[in-house]
Amino acid sequence: MTPLPRSVTEQLARRAFLSRAAGGLGGLAAGSLLASPGAHAAETARWQGVVRPWHVPPRARRVIWLYMAGGMTHLDTFDHKPRLVSMDGQPMPESFTNGQQIAQLQGQQLRCLAPQHPFARAGQSGQEISTIFPEISARIADRIAIVRSLHTAAINHDPAHTFMNTGSMISGRPAAGSWLWYGLGNDAEDLPGFVVMVSTGKFGQSQPIASRQWHSGFLPSRFQGVEFRSKGDPVLYVNNPPGVSGVGQRQVVDAVSKLDSQRGELVDDPEVAARLAQYELAFRMQASVPGLVDLSDEPESTFSLYGTRGGDGSFAANCLLARRLAERGVRFIQLYHRDWDHHGSVKDHVRGTAAEVDRGAAALVEDLARRGMLDDTLVVFGTEFGRTPMAQGNGRDHHMKAFSIWLAGGGIRPGITYGVTDELGYDVAENPVTVHDLHATLLHLLGIDHTRLTIRAQGRDFRLTDVHGHVVKGLIT
Repeated sequence: MTPLPRSVTEQLARRAFLSRAAGGLGGLAAGSLLASPGAHAAETARWQGVVRPWHVPPRARRVIWLYMAGGMTHLDTFDHKPRLVSMDGQPMPESFTNGQQIAQLQGQQLRCLAPQHPFARAGQSGQEISTIFPEISARIADRIAIVRSLHTAAINHDPAHTFMNTGSMISGRPAAGSWLWYGLGNDAEDLPGFVVMVSTGKFGQSQPIASRQWHSGFLPSRFQGVEFRSKGDPVLYVNNPPGVSGVGQRQVVDAVSKLDSQRGELVDDPEVAARLAQYELAFRMQASVPGLVDLSDEPESTFSLYGTRGGDGSFAANCLLARRLAERGVRFIQLYHRDWDHHGSVKDHVRGTAAEVDRGAAALVEDLARRGMLDDTLVVFGTEFGRTPMAQGNGRDHHMKAFSIWLAGGGIRPGITYGVTDELGYDVAENPVTVHDLHATLLHLLGIDHTRLTIRAQGRDFRLTDVHGHVVKGLIT
């Protein structure tokens, strides 16, 4: 037999070494999985993260991102523009729009559209908030920081979602939740470090939310977000079918683990260890998920606070489940509400959509505060872009130049408004905040220097903020 060339034998030797190493890691995972609940070590039960120690002193341990999908209009919610009231129906001054990118209104006659609902001062801080948010205004105005000067690089929904979640409009980059799970690990042994839930309202166009918005990109696949259903069983097939015992399930997982380890002897596939870790997590979730969704331990005051008994698919029910996930150590929880795409009937529809999220968002912040969790939980209430000061019939078009979000807890200065837009809410006038700045600030509050959390892929170093981003110190206590 003709001997293999030296380069090939070296490659095979290297491959065998790497595959055996992967198999060894898989063996650790399998051993942890098959051990009794008290026998495994914490180091093998969950990923500990690569940021050890923290780059900066952390202010938060976890993030709950309330994502208002569809483009929440800032002009009817959190950015009061009296000048726009007086100019209602008048031509939009060309000095604002000449040479600017406009979505569907390009080339049309542009007329101003006044805020569709009045604003009022709220709390001791005097935050100006639209009256369509009575719960947020009455209960948490003094706990939140409103940012009126956010702007983005994308003017259509899908690329704007991708940019807000991954820091790039190019699909395939890791989501912020994946970066945090990878960087900091997970405090939960029996739940994913990144959980996503989606609710759908009835007052706007419900744009689709692709699962790539919580993908791990070129990070190992174990850091991909896991979608929990908002109605019924949050995870399908988490319970064993009739006739399958716990012992039988252990035997199945053991056999699959051995097969995967044998596969690792033949191929150099780093996903083998990740797959085994996912088997372990799935096995542990069989015990943790039923307890997560069993709300029998919640007092009646909690149900009254949120206005739901849970499990009904509403945004409020997801907020309640998000608090329970946070209590159990999940690092990043993202709740999408798909009901903010108001190209028409903005007056009625934005009022209806606000009512779908107002109580749940306020209840979540208040609940975290009374449990002593708000100090180390960063809550974000935001969207992918804003809406135009110009009318689109009786609605508003996409707007990338300026929009509003609010944040609470986790080191955020409470009761402030940061940033200013111009008199018509078209462009940022003071303290602009980019999406990269938002990501840099989020990472900073969790103890990470955004310039130092990198991974090498495709021949270069990548990070969540790419080559941009500054921490917004004016938002931090």
